[in-house]
Formats: sequence, C-alpha cells, structure tokens
Amino acid sequence: MVGGMSGSHRQQSLWPLLLRRIGSALVTLIMVSVVIFALAGLLPGDAAQEALGQSATPEQVAALRHEMGLDQPAPVRYAQWLAGMARADAGQSLVAGMPVAEIIAERLPNTLMLAGMTAALAVPLALAMGITAAIRRGSWIDRAINLASLSMVALPEFLVATLGVLLFCVKLMWLPSLAMVSAEATWSETLRSCALPILSLTVVVVAQMARMTRAAIADQLDRPYVEMARLKGASLSRVVLGHVLPNCLGPIVNAMALSLSYLMGGAIIVETIFNFPGLASLMVNAVTSRDMPLLQACAMIFCSAYLLLMLAADMVALIANPRLRAQ
Repeated sequence: MVGGMSGSHRQQSLWPLLLRRIGSALVTLIMVSVVIFALAGLLPGDAAQEALGQSATPEQVAALRHEMGLDQPAPVRYAQWLAGMARADAGQSLVAGMPVAEIIAERLPNTLMLAGMTAALAVPLALAMGITAAIRRGSWIDRAINLASLSMVALPEFLVATLGVLLFCVKLMWLPSLAMVSAEATWSETLRSCALPILSLTVVVVAQMARMTRAAIADQLDRPYVEMARLKGASLSRVVLGHVLPNCLGPIVNAMALSLSYLMGGAIIVETIFNFPGLASLMVNAVTSRDMPLLQACAMIFCSAYLLLMLAADMVALIANPRLRAQ
C-alpha cells in the first residue's frame, strides 16, 4: 500500500515538472522563431531579384515582390508565417514554387536515417570508451582513450571528412565519395553509400559523449557507497553497471542529447562534402537562393529537434534521480 502511494506521489510530482519544461520549451521556441525571422530578413539579396536575374527591370522585381508578399511589413509577414507554422503549413517555396512541406518531406527521412545510424554507432562506442576509461583510471588505457577523445574534439569536421575521402575513397577505394540515397537502393547499398558521412559524424560527436561519461562515472566511483559495495565482494564492473551508471545517468543523457542534436542541424559541412541530400544541405541551398520560407522552416525544425532532445534528457534525468525534482 505504501509502495503504491509513493509511486502515485512520484508520478504526480513529475507532471508539474513536465508541464513547466514543456511551457519553457514553447516559450523558447517562440523566441527562437523571432530571431530566425529577423536574421533571415537581414540576409543580403532578394528572392525576387534572384528569381528574375540581374537583367530584370525594377518594375518586374517590384511586381514579383508583391506577388510573393515580400512588400508587406515585417510584423505582418512574421504573424502570417508563425500562424502557418502553428498549422503545420510552412508556406510556398519562393524558388521552387511548391509547398515547403513537400520539399522538406523529401529530405527529412534522409536526415533522420543518417542521424539514427550515426547514433546507433556513436552512443554505444562513447559509453564503452567512457566506462572503460573511468574503470581503468590512471592506466595506459585511460590515457590512450583521453588522447584519442581530445584528438577527435580538436579535429574540425571538414578535415575529418576530407581525410576519410582521401583514405577510403582515393587510397583504398573501398567506399564511394558521394552519398547517393535513393528509394530503389537496397539496405546494403544505402549503408555503403552513407558509410563515410556516418563515420565522419561519429568521430565528431563521440568524443564529447565519451569524456562526459568518463567524468560522471569517475565522480561516482569516489563515493562511499561504491567502496561499501566493493567491500561486500561485488566486482567493479557490477558496481559500475548496477549502481554507478544509474546514478550518473542525468549528465550522460544530457551530453548525448547535446551531441545528437548536432546530427540534425550541425552536419552542414559533412552533408555538403558528401553531397548528402539532407535538411542541412537543403538549408544551405535556401540561403543561397534567398528562399526565406524554406530557410525558416528548416531552422525551426532544427531548433524543435534540439528542444525535444533536451526535454527528453531532462525527463530521463528526473526519473533516474529523484533528488533533482526538489531543486
């Protein structure tokens, strides 16, 4: 009876925290939408001028601007855009002349696939590196993992991608240099085509996750309950996996959420180098063509993904560590 009451109280105490986190995320998203709209308006150039070319007359440019709605005041355009986003209607692409939702629907599965496969490789690898380094603190294994993670943090992503192309494409000729994704390709063909982008992104994101995992576990290993469990005869691996890891789940999940959010919007350079048809490269094309509705929609998707990942990380941390609920 007492256990049931405490479980019910625990669930009830989580709901206000969850609602506050969701409300904070929504307010943040609205503030971000204002920043995105303002920055998009500050970009040099004009979509009407880009569409008509340099030979267009001022009258033709003005007529096309009126047709696109670009001559309306900025607050009116922002209100219309925000209302459309609330209805899941991002408007029409100023360049392609088709709904932005259709353009994004073609690229979003590719980005999710790339992020999912990278996470499936990076998360277990980072956990293994962090746990091993923490257990073997001070040993040559710990020093080797720290050196490797520091080297991966220091390497810029364009250099990682370029070195991957030189090694696996030019020298060894094992993998293709361009990531060609199509619905007709088999799973093995898709995996081989995306191998280099996946490896490049894994090198970029795994180091920070491994270092945070090591720091969190090493901090817990100095606690008295670890020494007590060891005195009772429990092996170090059992103590780490059964007691230490659940207690430091919060910072580890937060580090992973930050790293995985990068896979949604921060992979611009990797997608550009490998010509991967994802949302990041689509946003670059939107900036080049001054396609503001498409640019703003892509930026909002990236920000929403970041906020959702951080919200999920907060919830996991609160569930795993009840002491955080009182803070």
